[in-house]
Amino acid sequence: MRILIVEDNEILSNNIAKYLQLEWIQSGQLFSWEKVNYELQINDYDLIIMDLGLWEYSGIDVIETIRESGKNIPILILTARDTIKDKIAGFHSWADDYLTKPFNYEELLLRIQALVKRNYSLKWENIVLWDIEINTVKKEVLQQWKMIHLSKLEYDLLYYLASYKGRVVTKKELLEKIWGEYDDFFPSRTVDIYVGYLRKKLKKDLIQTIRWEWYLIN
Repeated sequence: MRILIVEDNEILSNNIAKYLQLEWIQSGQLFSWEKVNYELQINDYDLIIMDLGLWEYSGIDVIETIRESGKNIPILILTARDTIKDKIAGFHSWADDYLTKPFNYEELLLRIQALVKRNYSLKWENIVLWDIEINTVKKEVLQQWKMIHLSKLEYDLLYYLASYKGRVVTKKELLEKIWGEYDDFFPSRTVDIYVGYLRKKLKKDLIQTIRWEWYLIN
């Protein structure tokens, strides 16, 4: 397994690299976007650990640029920014996971292993729902062979519901799994809004709402 560490704190970057080496994981360390861009063009990595507070650029901008280039490599944000607003921005940028500092190294390793395992398993899986096909490698959605352009949250919501086709999924579960948050202050109407976005874009009443609290793809 090869991990790319993008972290402007050299001491922390070295510590992460040394810990990963103990687990027989190879890693590279970079501190600027230009070097990251070049490295990803010439080498393959299984995952990127990305800090948000880089010297020259915002980590969010770097992630979005990586995604716009068509690379689907898993990205784990590792940052001291711990507000809900920061987490939402991170997931909106198409990052795959978000871990705040200070962190536990064992938890970091478990998250890395889970993301890499999921990425390799998804490479061989497409989901078909009537005239809709979800390409889990490219994270694209086709309907009658036409591309449907979805945001990351829209795609994640559709993929999660499609993965549990035939099972009722609660609003609380979706908020926890897709948005990473659920408390009394988080707007529960968020799920309804994004379900509405999907229905409009897919032009199909694919997702059923049950008693305003549960969702189902049958």
